[in-house]
Amino acid sequence: MSAKVLIVDDEKVIRESLEILLRDEGYKAETAADGEEALQKISNDDYDVVLTDIKMPKVDGIELMQKAARISPETFFIIMTAYASVKTAIEALREGAYDYLIKPVEFDDVILRLKRLVSYKKLSTENRSLRQRLSSEIGFQNIIGKSEPMQRVFDLISRVSQTNSNVLIVGKSGTGKELVAKAIHYNGHRKDQIFLPVNCGAISENLIESELFGHKKGAFTGATEDKLGLFKVADGGTLFLDEIGDLPLNMQVKLLRVLEDKQFIPVGATRPVTTDVRIIAATNQNLFEKTKTGEFREDLYYRLNVVEIKLPSLNERREDIPVLVNHFIEKFRIEMGRRIVGVDNETMRLLMNHDWRGGVRELENVIERAIIFARDEIITINDLSDYLKGNTFSDNFPDALKDALKIFEREHIIKTIKKYNYDKEEAAKALMIGLSSLYRKMEELDIPTKAPKEVEE
Repeated sequence: MSAKVLIVDDEKVIRESLEILLRDEGYKAETAADGEEALQKISNDDYDVVLTDIKMPKVDGIELMQKAARISPETFFIIMTAYASVKTAIEALREGAYDYLIKPVEFDDVILRLKRLVSYKKLSTENRSLRQRLSSEIGFQNIIGKSEPMQRVFDLISRVSQTNSNVLIVGKSGTGKELVAKAIHYNGHRKDQIFLPVNCGAISENLIESELFGHKKGAFTGATEDKLGLFKVADGGTLFLDEIGDLPLNMQVKLLRVLEDKQFIPVGATRPVTTDVRIIAATNQNLFEKTKTGEFREDLYYRLNVVEIKLPSLNERREDIPVLVNHFIEKFRIEMGRRIVGVDNETMRLLMNHDWRGGVRELENVIERAIIFARDEIITINDLSDYLKGNTFSDNFPDALKDALKIFEREHIIKTIKKYNYDKEEAAKALMIGLSSLYRKMEELDIPTKAPKEVEE
């Protein structure tokens, strides 16, 4: 689609000649005799570019640009002036003009600058659209959950994303550690810089130093050219070190030095290289226990663990399952072009009772498969994999989802309190809720709060 241009000039011969020129070049061109008429047209229509004289009666070019910015901020301006003074041109640029032309204008110059502006505007629009789409893909929208543990996670993301502090994300496989890391990055001030994920367990031990810190040509056999390390590639952005617990001890020492000094020495080099990266690490292991056995450096653990975000497993936030199920149904029915609107009560009850060892990722795969094999608009148990039907916590749940949630919640709280020898403060921490919230839940669900002997399952 060709760009739409509004030509504004109080000299009829200029605006008409420019109109003919631009239409011959394939633009949609319209004219206005002064700034006041131009404002009316801009209010009623969309223009990609306004090509305007700076000296006009009623409303001049600068005022036109200022007023148009409030009603049509996506419109770009090129100012024409017969006054070849630097001061006039600079004032126009300061007020937001993209470019300026000196009268009498040369037609070739007009076309050249207009083409340049239209290309820039198109690229700017595409980049903004890409950023918005990217933001929606990796922002909070894709971290689904309304449970109390997930609300706590959202709060931590909001707080820590505005800082440069190192973050350690802890959670089992399938809990969404990388999604949380991306949400922290893209909601912080580094969002326009690179987010670079690295799986520390997927790189062989003899290559990991070169991958992280780079190397010089000839540093070892096969090093035929200089290579930038990931710490330099991510300079200015965020480096996400997934499975940090698998990092070899010798590399843990070097990582600690980078975190402390903001510099490193590539393999085969003699001079240090500086870097400014934010580190977000993640693990499904108990790093604190690994520090006791000497498998993970204690000083590195505390350096990484400035802020720790513990992600609950899906089994620990079962009230989110219906929300997640609906989210994945919406996702896959659009991708596959299927008219699937939901699951029946029996299927939802089974999904609520299942032991989700693979976490959210397992649930996503289950829903994707179910949509493939669904015979009707409603997913039934017959559309699920056979293994789901024999791997549930209990079959004694009512049909109503609300009642099933309450029963599970009660059983889970009682089980957790017993696990921590009826220490309610420790149980509340494990449940990732406040102590007052635990007592409130116990009262709502009729769970005895006194002596252990009174707690019944």
